[in-house]
Amino acid sequence: MMLSRRTILQGAGGLAFAVANFRTHALAQTPSVAQGTEVPPILFVHGNGDYDALWMTALWRMESNGIARDRMMAINFTNPTARADDTVEQANRSSTEDQRRELAAAIAELKRRTGAARVALVGNSRGGNSIRNVIKNGGAGDVSHAVLCGTPNHGVFALDALLGSEFNGRGAFLRGLNEGESEVTPGVAFLTLRSDGMDKYAQPDGRFIGKPGVPTNVTAEGPELKGATNLVLGTIDHRETAYHPRAFREIYKFIAGREPARIAITPEQTVRLGGLVTGVVDGVPTNRPVAGATVEIHHVDRESGERRGDVVHRSTTGADGRWGPATVDPTSPLEIVLTSPDAPITHFYRSPFPRSSDVVHLRAARPFIPADKDAGAVVIMSRPRGYFGLPRDIVLLDGKEPADVHPGVPTDAAATLRLPASEIGRNVVAEFNEERIVARAWPASENRIAVAELTY
Repeated sequence: MMLSRRTILQGAGGLAFAVANFRTHALAQTPSVAQGTEVPPILFVHGNGDYDALWMTALWRMESNGIARDRMMAINFTNPTARADDTVEQANRSSTEDQRRELAAAIAELKRRTGAARVALVGNSRGGNSIRNVIKNGGAGDVSHAVLCGTPNHGVFALDALLGSEFNGRGAFLRGLNEGESEVTPGVAFLTLRSDGMDKYAQPDGRFIGKPGVPTNVTAEGPELKGATNLVLGTIDHRETAYHPRAFREIYKFIAGREPARIAITPEQTVRLGGLVTGVVDGVPTNRPVAGATVEIHHVDRESGERRGDVVHRSTTGADGRWGPATVDPTSPLEIVLTSPDAPITHFYRSPFPRSSDVVHLRAARPFIPADKDAGAVVIMSRPRGYFGLPRDIVLLDGKEPADVHPGVPTDAAATLRLPASEIGRNVVAEFNEERIVARAWPASENRIAVAELTY
C-alpha cells in the first residue's frame, strides 16, 4: 500500500510549488525521536568532489533551532572524488571502502565527543552511498536515522558497461546495497529526498553524463528506496535536495520528530570565521590541507565592492591548512583573498556572514584556461550549494543572463565573465534570486581571478 500527500509551499518570488509527495511503503520505518526528547547528534556527509563547508547553512539553521554546535559534525573526506572503477586504485580518488572507513571513524568520534549511543546521518549525493555502506556493513547499531538527499540509490545510470563504477545501478556496489525485499537496513529510520525531475543525476536520457540519446534506465524516482520514507521536494536541483531550506525542514522534522521553530537563520552579534585551505592535485579536487597559503580578509562596500578600512585578518596556513579565527562585521560583505601555492590569487567576494563558522573552507579558483587568454580580467559567479536553473531562477552576471548557463534541468554551478583590460578595476554585480554580490575585476596579467561565491 502506498500513501500520498501533496503539499503546496511558497517559493522565491511568490511562485507556488508542489513540494511534497510522501511515498511511505509498507516496510517503511518511522523516526524514533518523540516530542520533547533530545535530538541525536547529527553527522553531515558531503557528495562527490565536494567538501564539508557545503553544510554551513544547514548547520546555521540547526543552531537557530537550538541544536548545539558541538553535537554536530560535517565530515571532510580526504579524497572526495570517486574512482572510475571502484576496484582499481586511482590517484587522488577514493573507493567506496575508503569512504566507509573514514565515515565509520567520524561516527565513532562524534559518539565519543557527545557520549551518545547512536547518531543521525545526513548525506548528499555520493555521501548517501557512504551512509548506506557503513550502515549495511556493521554500523547499524551506531545510527538512529539516515537521510539521503539526492543520492543515486539506483545509479546515475544502469548499464551493462562500466560495471565497476560506483554509480552504475547494475554494478556490484549498488546491487549489494539494494538486494532483498527491503532496500534499507532494519533498525535505522531512512528518509530519501528527491527532485521532481530536475536532478541532473536522475534523468532517463544520458545527455547529462555525456551520452545524449542513450537511455540511462534511471528515472526521477531513482533516489527512492523500498522500505524508506520517500519525499519529493518539487523542482529543486541535485544539490538543493540537501542544502535548500525546504530540505532543511524535512531533515529536521525527520530527525527531531517535530517542525523546526524557524527556517530562517538567526543572526549572531559576534561572528568569528575560520576554515581550511585545500587544493587540486593533478586536476582532481582533494580536501588535503595546503600549507603556506595566505588568507586576507577585508570588509567591502555593499554597492561598489571596494575595501573599507584596514585589513580585518591576515594569516598563513601551517601543516594543518587551517586559517582563522577572524572576527568580522556580520552586516558587511567580505573580500577574502587566498594566495595559495601554484594557483591563481583568488579574490572571493561573499555576502555578510550572519553566524560564526569554522567550515569557511577555501580552495583557489581553477587555473586560467585557453578561453581566458585574451581576457584582461576574469570574474566567476559560483553557487556551491546548488545549480543555476533557467528559467526557474533569476541569474544575472553583470546585468545579463550568463551564456554558459544552460536552460532546463539545472546543470551549471558556475558562470564566467571575461572583460577587456580597459575594464580592469570596475565592479561586477552577481545576482541569484535575492542574493546579490558585488565583486571587483582584478587583472589577469597578475594571475588574479575574482569569484563571487554565493552562500544560498
